[in-house]
This record gives sequence, structure tokens and C-alpha cells, in this order.
Amino acid sequence: MKRFGFMLAVLVLLAACQKEEAETVSPPRPVKSIVVQPFGEQAATFSGSITPQVSTDFSFQILGRIADRKINIGDTVEEGSVLATLDATVQEKDVQAAEAALAGAQASLANATGVAGRQRTLLADNVSTQAAVEEAEQALQAARSAQLQAEAALSQAREQLDYTQLIAGFPGIVTAVSGEAGQVISPGQTVVTVARPDLRDAVIDVPDLYAARLSLGAQLPVRLELDATKTTTGTVREIAPLADPVTRARRIRIALQNPPASFRFGSIVKVALPSGEPQALAVPENAVLRRGEQAFVWLVPDAADKPVLREVELRQATEGLWSVRKGLQAGDRIMAAGVHSIVEGQRVAVEEVAK
Repeated sequence: MKRFGFMLAVLVLLAACQKEEAETVSPPRPVKSIVVQPFGEQAATFSGSITPQVSTDFSFQILGRIADRKINIGDTVEEGSVLATLDATVQEKDVQAAEAALAGAQASLANATGVAGRQRTLLADNVSTQAAVEEAEQALQAARSAQLQAEAALSQAREQLDYTQLIAGFPGIVTAVSGEAGQVISPGQTVVTVARPDLRDAVIDVPDLYAARLSLGAQLPVRLELDATKTTTGTVREIAPLADPVTRARRIRIALQNPPASFRFGSIVKVALPSGEPQALAVPENAVLRRGEQAFVWLVPDAADKPVLREVELRQATEGLWSVRKGLQAGDRIMAAGVHSIVEGQRVAVEEVAK
């Protein structure tokens, strides 16, 4: 009987232990969370460079050998400045010969004029004949024609001599040189390139998607890449009608309005273009739970200790983030990591906010 009582007491004790164990609750699991916020910019930023709006290639109009190049890249020139010269030995001799020929023609004309005058006087006194007068008049006309030809030849020779000097047609900055002293240059071959410093463009290449949102005359903000405090405004003045066959991008030229001096030719700039899309919500890639074609996140409601599985619709990832199209709102708190080790109904504790 005592043995039976002892066994009964043991059974009662075991039952009590099992009941206490069943009532034990697992502690909440610490998890990291984030608050869903919009990300991205309302505008897309593209890099470009500062280029001259007006740039002219200067070249000689005659064949010759460069005698001297008077400027270098970066030099400032004024209208009428001599950029380079050709060896003018031949042209100078041609001018001297043309001047001598003109002097001879002028002397011949003066002589013919005197002869014709005397013949007319003699004819009036019945001392000369009409034939002699006509002959003198013909000689006078020939002398006049010879003088005109000599004047034209001298003008042409002087023009050729002028062509041995390359003259700047407007004030600007030398951006390129293509000829050196001693080099033989053909007519039309570029020797110097000069750009107007007061007219500058920001040039960028953008995909068709963004080019389609632009229109001529649109105002765009432009800033220096190395110094974001240096900014100006530009006006779209040209949109390439055709995309580049390799990059499929279109070139956009933006005329700058009173740009700072720091916007030098060749400077790298950033141009903000309207993206055409509102800001999107973002979740980190580690917060997404994949089940087949479906995507889920663990939503942690305020003042709740049990996360709720929420299906979401996502777009492409950008820098480790997924853009949320449907399923979440700004301000929702979700688990940021460990999403594969949580089960429905499991208690959690937000240990820290993931950055």
C-alpha cells in the first residue's frame, strides 16, 4: 500500500512538471527593422562637359609653308590678330613685279594720252590726218586697258600676299592648333581653332526615354561636378534628331546663361533632367522573402510583437534596393534581415533600427 502511494505521488509530480513546461513561453527573438521611406530623386542626373557654342577652324586659302605660328592653345586673341604666317617670298616678289608692271602701264598711258592730244590739235590745224588721230586714240585705249590689267594684277598679287597671314575673324580663345613652323599646308587645311568664350554649352548624352521628355527652350539646372556650389541655368537649344548608333543615346546641347568663370571649356558638369516618375518606396534586398514568383516582407505593426507576412509587388533592384509598386505604404515597419528564419506567429523584439 505504501509502495502504491509512492508511485502515485511520483506520477502527480511528473504531471505538474509537464504542465509547467507546456506553459513556458519562448522569449521574443531580437530582429532588426526599418521604416519604409521613399527613395530616389525627382530628377535624373547626367554628366557632361562644357563646350564652345561657336568654334571656328581657321585655315590658309593658298598652298604654302608655315613660317611662324604666333599663338598656342589657351591664348586669347582679338579680332584681326595674326594667328600664323606663311613664307611670303614668292608673293612679295609677285607684288613687286606687279607694281613695276603697273608703273610701266601708267607711263605708257601718260605717253599715249599726250600723243592723242597732240594729234587732235594738229588735226584741228590741218597739220595731221584723221587716220593719225584714230591711230593715236586706239593706242590710248590700249594703254588704258593695259593699266587696268596691271592694276588688277597688282590687286591679285597683294591679295595673295594677304593670304599668307591667318587672321582671327573674332575675339576668342584658341582651343586647338594643327600646324607647326616649316609644315606645308594645303588650302583649307585647319591650322588653328578659335572659340568664342562668351557663348558656352553644356553637352550631355541621354537615353531616348529622357530625351523624349525634353523640349527646345526647357530650363535645366547645371552644376560643376567638382564644386556643387557653382551652379547656373541652361536652355535646351538642340536635341539630336538621331541617336548614336552605338550607345543609342541622344546628344543634348544646353546654352548656359551667364555661367560663372569656373565653367571653363572642358569642365565636367552635372545636369538634372526630369525623370517623369514620382518617388518610389524602397526596401532592402535582404528584407524580401521569395516564394516562387511571389515576394513577401515581414510587416511589424506598431505595438505588436508578432510580424505579419505581407505580399508585395516589386520592381528592379537598384544598389541593393527593391522599388515597391504595391503592398506597402510610407511609414510601415518591416524586418530588415533574417526573413527566412521567422515563422508566422513567432514573437519578435525590435532590437535596433537597421540603417
